[in-house]
Amino acid sequence: MDKVVLGKTGFVVNKNGFGALPIQRISKDEAAYLLRKAYDNGITYFDTARFYTDSEEKMGYAFQGMRDKIIIATKTGATTVENFWKDLETSLGLLKTDYIDLYQFHNLAFCPKPGDGTGLYEAMLEAKKQGKIRHIGITNHRLKIAKEAIETGLYETMQFPFSYLASDKDMEIVEMCKQANMGFICMKALSGGLITDSATAYAFLNQYKHVLPIWGIQKEAELDEFISYQTNPPAMTDERWAKVKKDKEDLSGDFCRGCGYCLPCPAGIYIPDCARMSLYLRRAPLSVYLGDEYKAKMEKVKGCLHCGQCKKKCPYGLDTPTLLQKNYEDFLTFL
Repeated sequence: MDKVVLGKTGFVVNKNGFGALPIQRISKDEAAYLLRKAYDNGITYFDTARFYTDSEEKMGYAFQGMRDKIIIATKTGATTVENFWKDLETSLGLLKTDYIDLYQFHNLAFCPKPGDGTGLYEAMLEAKKQGKIRHIGITNHRLKIAKEAIETGLYETMQFPFSYLASDKDMEIVEMCKQANMGFICMKALSGGLITDSATAYAFLNQYKHVLPIWGIQKEAELDEFISYQTNPPAMTDERWAKVKKDKEDLSGDFCRGCGYCLPCPAGIYIPDCARMSLYLRRAPLSVYLGDEYKAKMEKVKGCLHCGQCKKKCPYGLDTPTLLQKNYEDFLTFL
């Protein structure tokens, strides 16, 4: 079983991390079953966030009485000290614990630092002094902020999107973390569902010994795939390199990564699906996306208010309204 040392935290974990964002979509007992099965098969790193509705609650429910056996990472998107402490206390209560192993600033539009006037980093230090958190990390989708966070030396881990679709600039972040002995936690390893070959995704990331992928899991079949790679890890064969090359060609240019930070949409459009529909239609069975559920979703694009909120919030700087319209027009050609 491949292991990862998570930078200066010293945590030694299975190459598979469990991303608990998707368990919002299943029942408490279903979530607990998946979380416990993951643990029973050697997975000890579990990632959640205050932003993920009831994910923390489900994790607390699943791991009652076994706190010392797992590593819990959660996040706060607070931009004030008051909300920082509110988020932390809420997370501790829902997770049924008196400490969090890794507490991370969650995709803020700036990099918190001592003396910046927000008091956020000082609050992190105080929480650590009180024993409520053990290590301090940061997550982001923005290259500029990721680089700044690494260069400050203030953070023990960086959580950043990374997959075989990564650009050269993304790769630079991965290498910078390695040089700084900063734990690199890989989100979006399947690029929000655009990568459909998990074996190739795993094999690619397994080349980077300091990288910990966290796979978003909500189905037992998904979990079983990643568990199987622990005893029989796939390798980067010529065939898999050819697939990587083709996927990078197909997905070149501007495309929605499905991060969801544009939400909520005042017109009720579920942007992560609607802004990627053209890609879905070409990379998955058509029957999945041409049914009534997705027709209803795509029809909402016609109600776009062109308010620009999604465009302002997109960490990748995409022209989201234009992207939605193009995807809607393409969708119609398949009907």
